[in-house]
Amino acid sequence: MAKESMKAREVKRKKLVEKYAAKREELKKAGDSVGLQKLPRNSSKVRVRNRCNLTGRPRGYMRDFGVSRVTFREMVLFGLIPGLTKSSW
Repeated sequence: MAKESMKAREVKRKKLVEKYAAKREELKKAGDSVGLQKLPRNSSKVRVRNRCNLTGRPRGYMRDFGVSRVTFREMVLFGLIPGLTKSSW
């Protein structure tokens, strides 16, 4: 499990990205690099890290489900994701 502070930091970054998205796009079109530098660093979307919604794990993230591979496997085993089962042959 990731620390709660790491999860909170990512939530804060996502909010900043949403807040400054329009302004950042305008400055990019205008080619104003000085104006872009004055915006907060965390308002850039490349600084957002995909994390598991449940555990906060940063690696092995599955976009379609919003969770890490470890959490995904547990959810499938317990039948929490409809239509998916663990394969066996």
